[in-house]
Amino acid sequence: MFGCFVRYPDPTLIEVLGHMGWDFLVFDCEHGTSEPRDVENMVRAAELRAVTPIVRVPTNAQPIILRYMDTGAQGVQVPWVNTAAEAEAAVRSVKYGPRGIRGLAGIRANDFNQRVPLSEYVTFANRETMIIIHIETLDAVKQLPEIVKIDDIDVIFIGPTDLSHSAGVPGQLQHPDVQAIFQQITETVLGSDKALGIMVQNADGAKQWQERGARYIAINFEALLGPAMRGYLQTVRA
Repeated sequence: MFGCFVRYPDPTLIEVLGHMGWDFLVFDCEHGTSEPRDVENMVRAAELRAVTPIVRVPTNAQPIILRYMDTGAQGVQVPWVNTAAEAEAAVRSVKYGPRGIRGLAGIRANDFNQRVPLSEYVTFANRETMIIIHIETLDAVKQLPEIVKIDDIDVIFIGPTDLSHSAGVPGQLQHPDVQAIFQQITETVLGSDKALGIMVQNADGAKQWQERGARYIAINFEALLGPAMRGYLQTVRA
């Protein structure tokens, strides 16, 4: 699956991107300014074009995850997960009982309790809601063999920039130490029942990671916008 990260709280932008053919769009509430009300409207815009809305929550905290999931987002990306216990806490925040502790109410995610019984919705939500865990530190890499054992995690997502920072070479993604970390993560995830996810910088990177076994591949909106606009201006000003 191929998706795009968007950090701007603009439903119209999401609607436009929905026409482009993305499999999923990630509303980045960790490094962006979107609040639950913004995300609710962005989810509506994504649904207009049948693109899967995913939310990257600001932090791995149950009350925060609850509010963003109640908007109707179909999956959650949880940043800065460093241990199996933290991964388990994220899962429990997303899932309803008996697997988790997510509070149940008649909210937008279940059509305000107007269409199906809550018991039916809970079963559906627990089965279908995606959980993507970010691996962004050296501590997380060390704990990854235990993290991948946690049930109901769908994707282990490599955060390249934060990993390079944790390795002491911020932004140097081609540094041998960083590449070795990527390979270690890849081998661990591909040896588990989880899908491998990654943030890439361009189409070449996406193809390379696809060949390495990644199945959940994302790119930042700015990584696409910048080269397209600079290329246009260079061409017309030549």
